[in-house]
Amino acid sequence: MYKQRKLSEKINLFLKGLVMGGANKIPGVSGGMVAFVMGFYEELIFAFQRINGKAFKLLFNGRFKSFVQYTNIQFLVLVMLGSVFSYFSVSLILDYFIKNYELYVWAWFFGMIIGSIYYISKDFGDWRAKNILALIVGASIGIAISFMTPAKENDNLWFVFACGIIGVSGMTLPGLSGSFILILFGNYVLLLVDSVNVLGNVISQLFSGNFDVLKDPIKIRYLKIIGSFTAGSAFGLVSISHVLGYVLKRWHQIVTALIIGFITGSLGIVWPWKKTVFKTDNGDFLLDQEGNKIVENYQRYIPDFEKQETWLVIGFILVGILLVLAIDYYGKRRKK
Repeated sequence: MYKQRKLSEKINLFLKGLVMGGANKIPGVSGGMVAFVMGFYEELIFAFQRINGKAFKLLFNGRFKSFVQYTNIQFLVLVMLGSVFSYFSVSLILDYFIKNYELYVWAWFFGMIIGSIYYISKDFGDWRAKNILALIVGASIGIAISFMTPAKENDNLWFVFACGIIGVSGMTLPGLSGSFILILFGNYVLLLVDSVNVLGNVISQLFSGNFDVLKDPIKIRYLKIIGSFTAGSAFGLVSISHVLGYVLKRWHQIVTALIIGFITGSLGIVWPWKKTVFKTDNGDFLLDQEGNKIVENYQRYIPDFEKQETWLVIGFILVGILLVLAIDYYGKRRKK
């Protein structure tokens, strides 16, 4: 699994991590799907799978070179650094465009997912009955998730830990959006908006020499929340990856068909034509720390094809499809 990489390959991995991290934060888009389409999904799963007892034994015995080679740690560090950095860079840009050009952003994502379904399935070829069944099961689960009703916000630390385990599924299960799962659990704003903002504020205050920030009970509460969520995410990454690594080795084709189904089912989540439903309390909108209305769910509708805007949205869908096809074409040219 371990291999020496050139500088250009390292930069490429970091950039892929950026894209994956940005995708993980957008409800309806799966970072795992990005990894799958960009061709490093299996390496990611098997690298996480190597974080086990043997790896810790090598580390504690001082066999650092063997530890690096066994865990493929260079690959993991580059991808994860890109993902973490994305939360404070690429994801902020995506947040801006979703806030100001929501319809067109969803259309672009919708087109990219359609292109990704084609990209993944075109070389599959093994459409036996059991694989078709796996495809149908995956699509059905994806569609069912997209129409579930969200729960209320819950800041219990054990529940937050569980949110971390399940929310990180978007990185390991293509087509299953971790961010959308957090919306269903009622904790998207708490974990990916408010807590992240507080963490960034605390870090900046500490670097400026203001240690009194650690005495603020509200900030300490959010730090406990983000800590529990991070711990759950780390546990989920390793544990889910062990399960996926096992099934990928033994039932590779069935799992691939299931993944194609998941991604197809996720189209219901990113359907561009939808109205945002906000959380309310006695008729008043609930707001996050920055004064933004908290999203509860989405109400989908059929577009009016007599409107010019509808055709512009369709144009963005086609751009998304063509972008994935262009990446596929570029990848084939590089291999020649």
